[in-house]
Amino acid sequence: MATDTIDNGRRLALGIGVAYVLVGILGFFVTGFDNFAGQTGEKLLGIFEINPLHNVVHLVIGFGGIALWKRRDTARAYGAALVAGYGVTFLYGLFTAGKDTAANFLSLNAADNGLHLVSAVAGVAILALLGRSVPTAART
Repeated sequence: MATDTIDNGRRLALGIGVAYVLVGILGFFVTGFDNFAGQTGEKLLGIFEINPLHNVVHLVIGFGGIALWKRRDTARAYGAALVAGYGVTFLYGLFTAGKDTAANFLSLNAADNGLHLVSAVAGVAILALLGRSVPTAART
């Protein structure tokens, strides 16, 4: 696999990480810290419903990307985590988004669902760019 492709996969992991850290920080300017895991009605960019817990999740995902982008194997792990985490969150949101229920503890709406699906697809892109892991013995 070409080094440029691997570098692009790693850079994508970093870019997603940085974007999610920024989104997490900006989210707190919108929500503050009140109603931590409840329906807030607060929207980031006027579209994405968030609450403080949702902001914390964005920060964790973002810092994960920043911490894991440097090496191919850890960037792959980050890509896989995006696929799994956001895939499940997308499915969860199909049942809870926009509903005023305790089950919607991340204060999700339909726009969040779309972004979570895009994030899962971005994880697939990271995995595709980085290729499959090759055991050390097979590289010789």
